[in-house]
Amino acid sequence: MIMKKGEVRLIMADALTIKNGTKMRVALESPVGSETDFNMICTFSKALDESSFLISIPMKDGKPLSINENQKLLLRYDGENDNGMLLAGYVDDVVKQGIRHFWKVRRVSEQRKYFKRADERLKVSIPVKYMQETWAPKEDGTIDMEGGMTLDISASGMALFMNRRFEVGEVCEVSLPCVGTSEAGKGIDSIVTAVCWMRETPKGSAYRFICGLQFRFGDSLEKEHMQTYLSNIKKRYKL
Repeated sequence: MIMKKGEVRLIMADALTIKNGTKMRVALESPVGSETDFNMICTFSKALDESSFLISIPMKDGKPLSINENQKLLLRYDGENDNGMLLAGYVDDVVKQGIRHFWKVRRVSEQRKYFKRADERLKVSIPVKYMQETWAPKEDGTIDMEGGMTLDISASGMALFMNRRFEVGEVCEVSLPCVGTSEAGKGIDSIVTAVCWMRETPKGSAYRFICGLQFRFGDSLEKEHMQTYLSNIKKRYKL
């Protein structure tokens, strides 16, 4: 498969190929809108099957972390060619092997690249429209867009509240509204994005899901338009 420049490669959830003994940085999945802190370390012991594996019990403040079967773990490690990779799962059980104890983790999402956000992230709520070309069209051939709300936005992507579930790696087209009346705040009719992650929101939220979208610019003009658009948002909202 030939990859286009700037394309992100997503590794689907097949058999794990992580080497035994690989060091991993561990984080507890953070609440929506907060930073993820990979402040613990563990060691990958071995894969048990396609969806479960053993890791050493992470240490926190000098003590083994207490097991919580309802807490999602995020595991970051170096993959092939030193690519940063991210794995997610829940602890199913504590397994004893000899004198050592391990956590049995059940993988629940795709194994994918880990990206550290380099662009400034603006926390601002902007109503947007989104759609997917695979949705059923109306009689006139057009596709109705659904409404969502940004949690934050940067020059490389956004976190978006929505009521439609997408799969990681799928394409989502987004339309951004005009912000103000100046040329700098001119809306963006359509920008292609790739879904990087997807979560359910807490009960009682206005939207069912929140997802991370990475912009896929068609050319340098689209990228420049986005940067101008964000500069206007920052100025208008005094961020």
